[in-house]
Amino acid sequence: MKSTVRVAVTQAEPEWLDLDKSVEKTLRLIKEAAENGAKLVAFPECWITGYPAWIWSRPVDFALTAAYIKNSLKVNSPQMELIRACAEENKINVCFGFSENDNDSLYIAQATIGSDGEIKMLRRKLKPTHMERTIFGDASGKNCLKNVVDAPGVGRVGALACWEHIQPLLKYHTVLQKEDFHIAAWPPVSPHDGGPGLWSMTTDGVRALSQTYAIESQSFVLHTTALITQKGIDRMGTTGGPLMSTPGGGNSAIIGPDGRKLSEDIPETEERIIYADVNLDDILHAKGFVDVGGHYSRPDMLWLGVDDKEKKHLRALEE
Repeated sequence: MKSTVRVAVTQAEPEWLDLDKSVEKTLRLIKEAAENGAKLVAFPECWITGYPAWIWSRPVDFALTAAYIKNSLKVNSPQMELIRACAEENKINVCFGFSENDNDSLYIAQATIGSDGEIKMLRRKLKPTHMERTIFGDASGKNCLKNVVDAPGVGRVGALACWEHIQPLLKYHTVLQKEDFHIAAWPPVSPHDGGPGLWSMTTDGVRALSQTYAIESQSFVLHTTALITQKGIDRMGTTGGPLMSTPGGGNSAIIGPDGRKLSEDIPETEERIIYADVNLDDILHAKGFVDVGGHYSRPDMLWLGVDDKEKKHLRALEE
């Protein structure tokens, strides 16, 4: 494996509530990233079929919820096969967030597809955040916790979504799986407006969380956010709402293992793929000082217990 790898993060607007167009745009961006030499490309939280922004403006919207269910991605589907084929054809590793439709129940999910077209990782968000729980369910066992995998020609790639980056135990569990690259997937985010809203949900807040994770894990963090235009605002009906109600939201960046930003910021309304050529030896430079899953830890005093068994709805009682 080469010591230098080109990686890419997308900053783009989803095709709101349109599964087929979402996949078409995903394929275009995968191809573009590969043509520019990237070996790994990252997409935001719920990239397919767009983050359900209306949930922060009103707790119930029957029409949009039904449309969202119909346009969410099923793991075993022709649309997923198209993404797998595109990754293989273009010889690039792909990690993307999506709304997963499992028998019409929805989950915030992430998938990593290898440059060989194989699905290396499928996971669900541990606990949907606040209003997300009006339409999304919880993860269970390995469908959440097995979130770091080997990606061909790149190294160990892990992923978490949004505010999972403030879950100390989940972060520690992820760190212990020894990432080289971490996908930090976020929805559109905006600057703080000075009101009562949480700073930790804003542009500066989420960037700080991703940079902190890079320092904690000594990994390269691919911090990827979506953006929203007036088209998305109109489709989601968020005008006047507390979140995703004005055009913008882009905040994508590539962060080094010591927390420094390796990419140049672009305007929050601009769609673009951001690239960086990263040196894997930088991970060693950071780990020489701190490795919270290794020499800079005391598992004899503090350790993490895990139950990774999936809790199925129907289980046979043991005799």
